[in-house]
Amino acid sequence: MDIISHLTRTVSPAVLGDDHNPAKKNLLEQFYAIFAARLADNQTHDRFANETIARDDQGFYDRVWTEDAHRDQIARELAGKHNVDVTAARGLIAMAAPLAYHEIKSLAGTTPVPQFLNENIDSYQRHIPVWATAVLPVGVIAAAPVSTGMHISDTVSTAPLQREAEKDGSFMKALLPIIGLIILGALAWALLRGCQDKPEPVGKPVVTEQQAADSDGQAVAGDITPASLRIATGENSELYACRMDVGNDTLQSNVMTALTGVFGDAANNCRADVDDNFSIDMPATAQLATILPIFKNVPNASMLVKGDTITVNAADTAALTKLVSDLQAAAPAMTVIAEGPLNEQTEIADSLTASEAAMDNLGQNPDPRDVARALSLQVVNFEVDKAVIPDANKALLDRAVKLMEQVPNMTLMIIGHTDKTADAAYNLKLSEERAQAMKAYLVAQGVDPSKLMTKGMGETDPIADNTTDQGRFLNRRIEFVVYDETTTANDGLAINSDALDPDLNPLDSDNDDLTPDADDASRGTALDPAATN
Repeated sequence: MDIISHLTRTVSPAVLGDDHNPAKKNLLEQFYAIFAARLADNQTHDRFANETIARDDQGFYDRVWTEDAHRDQIARELAGKHNVDVTAARGLIAMAAPLAYHEIKSLAGTTPVPQFLNENIDSYQRHIPVWATAVLPVGVIAAAPVSTGMHISDTVSTAPLQREAEKDGSFMKALLPIIGLIILGALAWALLRGCQDKPEPVGKPVVTEQQAADSDGQAVAGDITPASLRIATGENSELYACRMDVGNDTLQSNVMTALTGVFGDAANNCRADVDDNFSIDMPATAQLATILPIFKNVPNASMLVKGDTITVNAADTAALTKLVSDLQAAAPAMTVIAEGPLNEQTEIADSLTASEAAMDNLGQNPDPRDVARALSLQVVNFEVDKAVIPDANKALLDRAVKLMEQVPNMTLMIIGHTDKTADAAYNLKLSEERAQAMKAYLVAQGVDPSKLMTKGMGETDPIADNTTDQGRFLNRRIEFVVYDETTTANDGLAINSDALDPDLNPLDSDNDDLTPDADDASRGTALDPAATN
């Protein structure tokens, strides 16, 4: 669990916005480590453990560090180290604190935050500068593993003071040990201050040859993505779309139980991606039985439950306002927000950044499912009525070509989707053309064509509503899934993790499985894999 990387990826963009100053990014990275060490202290955390912390609560930082002198020192030290204005540093820290706390809570799941941070101390301790021990509770990082770097105690000799036996009645000689301690302390302080320009990490763990060998070239356990549930209602408040990303079967079962209790058998069409890349805890699970009936009463609405945040949208502004209010009252521990206006360029840029980051975390021997997920994170924003790969995606796809060479036995299905604008037949044809255009580009860059399958789903497999700009934007997408003719278990498409022959679109009347089987033959709707090339 690389906590600092996770916070840098999730919190820093929210704090910095369009400011891409690397000094500020590095400042926040170091602050996250100090912040995590502070939260690892039970006494500190207990002060606000029962509070509902808003994401924009800039006073939260003052409750974590109640000492004015400590807050001032943190701002000054970080500002000086990273050449950032002190006032700006204070603002960045105040904005980052509540957001980082929410992310850490989400990563911790049901584990108490201090316990979680102490169990994962190796992931952030190396980022803590020496001077920060003055603003951290005593003993917070005392249990750190042996470091190859400099410990705080390394700057002060621990050997007993040696002195000659003093003569009786010698007052000055009696003071010599005290004077020596004072001088030694002054020297130690000077050394500590001198380290601030290039502070040594605290407690950097030693990596043995055996540990390096055991890693087998794999990336260190990466970021755990919060579990999520995305659903939408139709015109008659029926379950129009449903997807979930969860870390285990237990969480999937709990969410399905809540969905079935509200939407009945329609919940069986909810698709789940069950994988250990996702958290095994969803903070809102216990409240779903209360939340879902409220949401169901709003037609043509979308809801994303992720971490401790619920994001909703609806075509009717008055209904949306009431929905936010009702959900917040029903789940006060959650943060409920209305989805903001669609900014296509920002969404595209953010998606490409997320896809790049996911590729960075794949390691040398990536799981094909993780490769497919990483590619699916990108938004491919085709021009209206066209199937030409946008230039914005080409650099990422070129990188994907090299990545796919590392997984020679992987075959991917490229699936095109549209929103519900235009008629169904036109949308189906357009989605097929876009999936084929994606394959053609990858093949032109060197991918073996036999390793890529294509399929168009048109408007039949929505993941959001089709009545808002945001919902239609989400529904217009390209997805990559692993195609395995042997097991036909395609993660990310299966209705549940045990389904061996998933219907690509269980919401329609067609049994369009990825590979033909007995039920396809009986209906005469078998999908010829060769036809999808």
